[in-house]
Amino acid sequence: MTGKLNGSCFYNLSYFYVDCAVNTWRSSCGTMPERLTEMLMDTWTPLIILWITLLPSIYMAPMNQSQILPSGSSTELKRLTEEQRVLNRSKRGWVWNQMFVLEEFSGPEPILVGRLHTDLDPGSSKIKYILSGDGAGTIFVINDKTGDIHAMKRLDREEKAEYTLTAQAVDRDTNKPLEPPSEFIIKVQDINDNAPEFVDGPYHATVPEMSVVGTFVTKVTATDADDPVYGNSAKLVYSILEGQPYFSIEPHTAIIKTALPNMDREAKEEYFVVIQAKDMGGHMGGLSGTTTVTITLTDVNDNPPKFAQSLYHFSVMEDVALGEPIGRVKANDLDIGENAKSSYDIIEGDGMDIFEITTDVQTQDGIIRVRKPLDFETKKSYTLKVEAANVHIDPRFISGGPFKDTATVKIVVEDADEPPVFSSPTYLLEVHENAAINSVIGQVTAHDPDVSSSPIRFSIDRHTDLERQFNINAEDGKITLATPLDRETNMWHNITIVATETRNHSQVSRVPVAIKVLDVNDNAPEFASEHEAFLCENGKPGQVIQIVSAIDKDDPKNGHYFLYSLLPEMVNNPNFTIKKNEDNTLSILAKHSGFSRQKQEVYLLPIIISDSGNPPMSSTSTLTIRVCGCSSDGIVQSCNAEAYVLPIGLSMGALIAILACIILLLVIVVLFVTLRRHKNEPLIIKDDEDVRENIIRYDDEGGGEEDTEAFDIATLQNPDGINGFLPRKDIKPDLQFMPRQGLAPVPNGVDVDEFINVRLHEADNDPTAPPYDSIQIYGYEGRGSVAGSLSSLESSASDSDQNFDYLSEWGPRFKRLGELYSVGESDKET
Repeated sequence: MTGKLNGSCFYNLSYFYVDCAVNTWRSSCGTMPERLTEMLMDTWTPLIILWITLLPSIYMAPMNQSQILPSGSSTELKRLTEEQRVLNRSKRGWVWNQMFVLEEFSGPEPILVGRLHTDLDPGSSKIKYILSGDGAGTIFVINDKTGDIHAMKRLDREEKAEYTLTAQAVDRDTNKPLEPPSEFIIKVQDINDNAPEFVDGPYHATVPEMSVVGTFVTKVTATDADDPVYGNSAKLVYSILEGQPYFSIEPHTAIIKTALPNMDREAKEEYFVVIQAKDMGGHMGGLSGTTTVTITLTDVNDNPPKFAQSLYHFSVMEDVALGEPIGRVKANDLDIGENAKSSYDIIEGDGMDIFEITTDVQTQDGIIRVRKPLDFETKKSYTLKVEAANVHIDPRFISGGPFKDTATVKIVVEDADEPPVFSSPTYLLEVHENAAINSVIGQVTAHDPDVSSSPIRFSIDRHTDLERQFNINAEDGKITLATPLDRETNMWHNITIVATETRNHSQVSRVPVAIKVLDVNDNAPEFASEHEAFLCENGKPGQVIQIVSAIDKDDPKNGHYFLYSLLPEMVNNPNFTIKKNEDNTLSILAKHSGFSRQKQEVYLLPIIISDSGNPPMSSTSTLTIRVCGCSSDGIVQSCNAEAYVLPIGLSMGALIAILACIILLLVIVVLFVTLRRHKNEPLIIKDDEDVRENIIRYDDEGGGEEDTEAFDIATLQNPDGINGFLPRKDIKPDLQFMPRQGLAPVPNGVDVDEFINVRLHEADNDPTAPPYDSIQIYGYEGRGSVAGSLSSLESSASDSDQNFDYLSEWGPRFKRLGELYSVGESDKET
């Protein structure tokens, strides 16, 4: 295909004309200000583009005629084609690749985008143009005869910037393609139809107060949906509409800065700034968008604390508790947060050691507290100088002055009715344990500190002296002994003395008194424990048998010193002697050897123990010495005389254990045999000819009629043959008890009523009986009873002999019952 797209060439020439016109305008107006030149360009450019768009419809026919090949024979056409193939390089028939159309263009007729034309078209309407691709047939429509392409809808570049289509020329009659299809692009040209937008707005920013001019605050950003490459539709310029003269903004970077120095948060904390973004480089006719920026000044420590008043007055009772707050002072600070925190101190005054001041972290108040007790009678007023200073100081503002303030505080102490005051906070008294009853062991004193000086009465808190061992004189506070004391029982006594004002019993004071009981020598020494010495038969003379020690409940100042001796009548003891050791103990020694257990197994040695007290105390303790058999190295093996008769290798303990095991086994065997015999032997031999009914009680299912072990009625059958205790077989008792004493045999003429009462009494007192109601069944009816036997066994009377007529006399219900039984008997006979 050697044809070309005239519309495309036309558009290229048009753009050339536009460029030339613009350049000519600029060259002729070079002396004008540049801003005015840009404004005129922005005004004339849309008009020139519109003119270019309308030109193809006016000049397309003459140009096409100049581009159409003249008609002639096919031989001439073939010759020309061969010359081009020889003289020219091979190329495509389409010399274009894109078209342009303005967005948002609207008019009464569809806008002509361009025209397709091929050199093969002789103008006989045999060629058909086909368009396919993006929007073909809907947005873009082609005239299949002329090849004109029209836009049928308004186009929006922000929705779709370009469309890719495919053009092809085919034979109208056969629809056969004359040339291969070729692809081209229709680009939508941008116009300024979108205003800038602040996507992230509104904005919030902070900047410290007292900042210098040009301090960075924040940065805003606006976006424009127009084409940033074509023209100035997306070129934005920023400006401030509201917020001057406090802040400024960079026109191109949109950085907001402070424009006024020393802005004070305490004067105004928040500023409302309106920012505008305008496209077209900010020129007239551009679109704009706005956003708001809320700028808050953050606090810095640029204000010192200031007391609300220079003099504070407080009054306090003299009996106020230590640490109790008596007043508050407040230094106000215009700053906030950490910058407003202050610390308080007492820097001068006559009560610096009496009072203290602390800071309330919640309210930033200074709390004055009592540090030491107050006394109205000693000092009635105090004057303090209090200072409040900022905790966090900003070095940038240190030159502005000291960030502190002072105030004077006057405190007046008021008189209060105080309780009595003891002369000492505690008392320590001493008394000997042998002190006489009612003897004075000490004294406490107290006075009323008030000016009125009320008399004082003393007493003992009996909760601390439950045994009432002490008394006190209510007038002078002298403490006396009420009961004897024993140091060995209780060495310390702690009591509480109470002092009460006689004029006001609510004013009470207490003081602890510790009473130490001093020791006297009133206890004799004795052995520290019950000693038992062991002497080997093969021991040697002079061998130490035992070392004993003594104790004394008394506590002498110089420590214990004991004297040991034998009884006067045993000084010349032939067997043993004693020796005093340096550590206040006593050694028992054997005088000879050859001790024998068979001759004497145990020796008793009385020893006298004396202390060194005044007067000295003594006691006699007896030491038991047992003769034992020992090994060659002196280890005790046996201390009993029976050990001689024991078999070699077995001790008495082992023999006793063996004997106990044998006895236990014999007892178990005898018990097992007895139980088996008791279980197998019947208590009473039943008479096989006894045909009376055997009533059996079952606790569970099974067994049937052959189970006759559930209940033994032998006693009721023959009461004369049983004298002892008969265990019940219908239950298994949990505990075993001794059998009850059997009853004496009863004569044949025994009264049945008495027999039943006796059996009932036994059943009621039987501990093995179940704790629930049980039916006692008695089959014995007595001898010679006129009623005869109640048993149906061996009864000669039949059911047919019974007459139920008497039931009619008992009432209508029983009459009906009698009729039923009579009918039943009649049916049986029939």
